[in-house]
Amino acid sequence: MNLANGSSKIRVGILGGSGYGGSELLRLLLLHPAAEIRWVGAREHAGKPLAKVHPGLAHFTELVFCDGLPQGGLDDLDVLFLALPNGQAMEVVPEIPDAIKVIDLSGDFRLRDPELFARYYERTHACFHLQKKFVYGLTEIARPAIRTAMRVSNPGCFATAVNLGLHPFASEGYLEGTVIADAKTGSSGAGAKPLSTTHHPRRANSFFAYKAFQHQHLPEILQCLENGGRGWDLVFQVHSAPMVRGIFASLYLSFQEEMTDQKLEAIFKKYYGNEFFVRLVEGSPDVNWVKHTNFADIGWAAQGRHAVIFVAIDNLVKGAAGQAVQNMNLMFGLDERTGLQIPGSHP
Repeated sequence: MNLANGSSKIRVGILGGSGYGGSELLRLLLLHPAAEIRWVGAREHAGKPLAKVHPGLAHFTELVFCDGLPQGGLDDLDVLFLALPNGQAMEVVPEIPDAIKVIDLSGDFRLRDPELFARYYERTHACFHLQKKFVYGLTEIARPAIRTAMRVSNPGCFATAVNLGLHPFASEGYLEGTVIADAKTGSSGAGAKPLSTTHHPRRANSFFAYKAFQHQHLPEILQCLENGGRGWDLVFQVHSAPMVRGIFASLYLSFQEEMTDQKLEAIFKKYYGNEFFVRLVEGSPDVNWVKHTNFADIGWAAQGRHAVIFVAIDNLVKGAAGQAVQNMNLMFGLDERTGLQIPGSHP
């Protein structure tokens, strides 16, 4: 682990520590044996102890939120996590010294096409010339590039689930025709600030689709899976499910040859057989068993030339903060599992 000034721990800063993603980063990094959080920024909570905003962190830290980037600069950091809403990281990145590693949890630097960014994020990028410095951080797929990266763009939660499910088939050239990705998410995916669609009476016993053909993770998925088959397209639809945490994706594929459960298992074992954070399960995974963990559970079913792939993740951990910490571990030469070997619990 190569750190500046001979430090024995990774010196961490977090900007955007008051939201759900920031809260999960704090939960994981406060217990990380090789990380030391130096400061946490959250402008609307500046001056407040972290535990005032995140009561679950009481007795774990005496840190106080600061107002944005510290006035004294960032020289005392090895890595900066950006857990900001979409559109805010691009305003900050130009101010960050090149010597400090950056892991951005927003969508600001995921897409390589500025026109697609403008279309799906409904804004003009403020510093798109810096996008080329960012490596797309889906760990199990982009490990070699992440290991040597100074800037990592953490994947979106839906994109993590869908890409993990489809990547083996894209790599084998199996994707063809119309692939359908049908995904459901819990209310925490909408962020900590309440909206009309996240209000408890609306979400608690409801189920509805949203952002038909317009979800910002669609171009991210296609970018990750480019050249993945013999001419194919993706129908990607997301739904709000009556749960707080988790994503469950059902992926529908058709093949030119008959597919069996055994063939699907062999394909997944080829790509994920040695992956700690990808668990291959019999039949359908269950969101309950991945909640609060960095695991992605994948199951499958086949009939004739058709198959359904099932993927379950925690949207805030493997879909956000957990994968960001996994990437940090990789960037600093640590075992990827460090600080993340947390089992699920139920109920």
